[in-house]
Amino acid sequence: RFRADLEGIGFKFNPYDSCVANRTVRGKQHTVRFHVDDLMSSHVNPKVNDHFAVWLNKTYGTYGEVKCIRGKRHDYLGMVFDFTIPGYCTIDMSDYIIAMCDDFVADYGKALGRAKTPAPADLLERGKSESLDKNLADLFHKYVMKGMYACKRGRPDIHTAVAILCTRVKDPNMDDWRKFLQMMNYLNVTRQDKLYLSVDDITVIKWHVDASFAVHPDFRSHTGGTMTMGTGCTTTTSRKQKINTTSSTEAELVGAHDMLSPILWTRLFIEAQGYTVNQNILYQDNKSTILLAENGKRSSSQRTRHFNIRYFFITDQIEQGKIEVNYCPTESMTADYMSK
Repeated sequence: RFRADLEGIGFKFNPYDSCVANRTVRGKQHTVRFHVDDLMSSHVNPKVNDHFAVWLNKTYGTYGEVKCIRGKRHDYLGMVFDFTIPGYCTIDMSDYIIAMCDDFVADYGKALGRAKTPAPADLLERGKSESLDKNLADLFHKYVMKGMYACKRGRPDIHTAVAILCTRVKDPNMDDWRKFLQMMNYLNVTRQDKLYLSVDDITVIKWHVDASFAVHPDFRSHTGGTMTMGTGCTTTTSRKQKINTTSSTEAELVGAHDMLSPILWTRLFIEAQGYTVNQNILYQDNKSTILLAENGKRSSSQRTRHFNIRYFFITDQIEQGKIEVNYCPTESMTADYMSK
């Protein structure tokens, strides 16, 4: 019904996200995005939001008042979106993180310590130790999932730690608990950290993709990826690859393929929002991988010939102009943070 009502007053839904809709009012775009019954509306003219609020209450007020919050700070789904700094959107999850840490202390019965990093150096290794008892296993599961929510929104700095820990929730052991405690101790001292986002050029999307070769116990590699349009990462990825590779070049190519879905979807989503994307850039720090991606089988040797053709899908996308692959020095590869 809500979708039909919005379409009835001129909204058109973005075909790539069914919870985002737009219409043109007074020559400018009016955008709404919603999650269940939480909705955010934006327009350059505040009166458009005034009229929209009146319409919401007129349409749905019989079920209960539609309460509106105005201004440059919005508490929305565990995040505070802050627009007080010109040109920036700050995503503040400090209240969420503080509550997460305080609740954990109350549940665990011990105070949190301090840690400089969200994970130890042996994060990807699976140490042999006794399984956690049910109480600790439940705490592990509960707070790793809380970390998952945070890392996907305003705390990408814990994404790699969470990506590994969430694969251990079915049968965590004491070694997993040690690594989990380091993440919690890190959150304890970074409670006030915020994510600052800005856009340099709405027509340019930049993706950094990296892979760590054969770092898992079964010798599979790990893909890390970030997306930015200026300052800060709007999207991050950190996940174990689904196949084994025989070289770092192959691992990097698989990593690029792992990221193709969000790379292509993001371009389509932004274009459906009414913007033109001139460049959708995938940055790599492995020149051999770039040659494979750009040339496909023309650069495939005996060592890579066994690759399934789907890993050269990226070549087709380059030829169609949907993405471009550029070299990025390792020291500037932000995706390293999501793969190591």
